[in-house]
Amino acid sequence: MSPNDHRIDARDWSLLAVLSILWGGSFFFNGAALRELPPLTLVFLRVVLGAAMLLPLLRMQGIGFPKGVAGWTPFVAIGLLNNVIPFSLIAIGQTLVPSGLASILNATTPLFTVLVMAAAGEETLQARRVAGVALGIAGVIILRGSGIETRSGQGIGILLCLGGALSYGFAALAARRLLKDSAPLGTAAFQLMASTVMMAIVAGVVEQPWRHPMPGLATWLAVLGLAALSTALAYIVFFQIIRRSGATNVMLVTLLIPVTAILLGWLVLGEPMSMHEIGGAIIIGSALIVIDGRALRVLQRVG
Repeated sequence: MSPNDHRIDARDWSLLAVLSILWGGSFFFNGAALRELPPLTLVFLRVVLGAAMLLPLLRMQGIGFPKGVAGWTPFVAIGLLNNVIPFSLIAIGQTLVPSGLASILNATTPLFTVLVMAAAGEETLQARRVAGVALGIAGVIILRGSGIETRSGQGIGILLCLGGALSYGFAALAARRLLKDSAPLGTAAFQLMASTVMMAIVAGVVEQPWRHPMPGLATWLAVLGLAALSTALAYIVFFQIIRRSGATNVMLVTLLIPVTAILLGWLVLGEPMSMHEIGGAIIIGSALIVIDGRALRVLQRVG
């Protein structure tokens, strides 16, 4: 299937659901690890461990490293926009705002992506997609709204999280232009390797992590979960969806993350599901149908 950024088939809807679970866990893992680790150090550990976990898979698949500066340039750009900037801004933001609010702000990613793509001339600004994304964000707010804590002085944290969402929008644009023929596994590994070098410099200069005390076992487990599930595995799925359905569609995952979190809590932990959560989930589902467009076209033909 060619990545036309307008339609998603059943397989990619399933992959989006899987990705929403993997990335949804990042807010939990971040929240747990940030109790003992400074944010930039956490991001460094996330990308370096994620890259290390993918290296054996590269060897097994016979995928060689990029050659020269020209070969690495696309992965440096993607690593900067897709990892270094958003991971750092969101991790710092989560020290200032609750995780639930951070997940709502993250759900603005598809809106930023649509606007960035339109401004760059990659897509027309379709009213249907903008309306669908706006409806989805409203659904996320309804779904998570009553469980959101408020803190004084969290304006900077909100701006940082929104900055991370905007960076993901530019990452989608860069992925479309620079990674048309790159294998998902190679793309995931190489961008994390490039990000590791950048984050080693940033974290080393700003936070000097060697001066901090060694974190406990619970923190290390959160870091490993963040690196293995929410980074290494998640990015393989992420770039697979980009290759099949396009860069704009993959960002819809941020609308699904709050829904999967609620469903997992209900199915796995036996947590009660309230009416506002059900209503928010229905609105998000309706928004995804509007964005996809096929159901609306069928109704138009029937009418």
